Amino acid sequence: MKNSEIAGLLNKDIEGEHAAIIQYLMHGYAMGEGEIACEIEAIAREEMRHLDWLAEKVVELGGKPSFTRGEMRTGGKTVAQWMKNDVLAEEDAIKMYRDHIKLIKDIKIKRLLERILSDELSHHGDFAHFVTKVAKEGLKDLRGGKKDKVAGILNWGIEHEYTVVIQYLLHSYLAPNEEMKQEMQDQAINEMQHLGWLAEELVGGGGSPRIEHTGIDKSKKPVDMLKADIKIEKEVAAEYDRAARIVKDPKLKKLLNRIRDHELYHVKIFSDIKKDLEK
Repeated sequence: MKNSEIAGLLNKDIEGEHAAIIQYLMHGYAMGEGEIACEIEAIAREEMRHLDWLAEKVVELGGKPSFTRGEMRTGGKTVAQWMKNDVLAEEDAIKMYRDHIKLIKDIKIKRLLERILSDELSHHGDFAHFVTKVAKEGLKDLRGGKKDKVAGILNWGIEHEYTVVIQYLLHSYLAPNEEMKQEMQDQAINEMQHLGWLAEELVGGGGSPRIEHTGIDKSKKPVDMLKADIKIEKEVAAEYDRAARIVKDPKLKKLLNRIRDHELYHVKIFSDIKKDLEK
């Protein structure tokens, strides 16, 4: 099997991991705070680790990681039904990894997929357990239909954060040196924190998070990537600053200002890396 063909299979795995991450986060945020929600978010973080490993391997094979999101299972009127969908998502992943392990002959890649498969089998058991546990505990969907100006601001922020998480991860895998790679990944993690803060704030205020993203910068040259990253950070910092002046809730105002300050920090980090590359 050619490297390009192996990369194609791994990209299918990446797309599946991407879908699982968002599906699980949506379920975790919608349940509010609590033990099971925390466990689900921890599972989502493990899926992020899988995505990272797979993307690194695609680049090693001479390919480009796919950030197309696979199909999610978002139906279900009760939390128990959500957990059943998560069980099915894990069954989909288990089948695909087993198929790819059979098809791929490269020992190191097979070993990586077997490692990921082990996690997916564990996740399958976790979600199967949650089906009964959430019903027993009477957990409910805490999202509401609030669509006022504040809900609009929060969903705008969620959309932005999701977009840059993907963009920074993609740029990290294509980075020319370890410094840029590490910084892009660190800031992607920070943006994921922002997404969680905003989603939890929205659910707590009676709204419903819309976890979708806009267009991703796909520049191939590192300096062009950084220019795009700096531009979006400056624009969004200004938007967070404007939003903070509009909202009246002191706690939310403080949160928006905190995120704005983080975005301005990212501008400085990316600008420094860009200067070093242009020397």
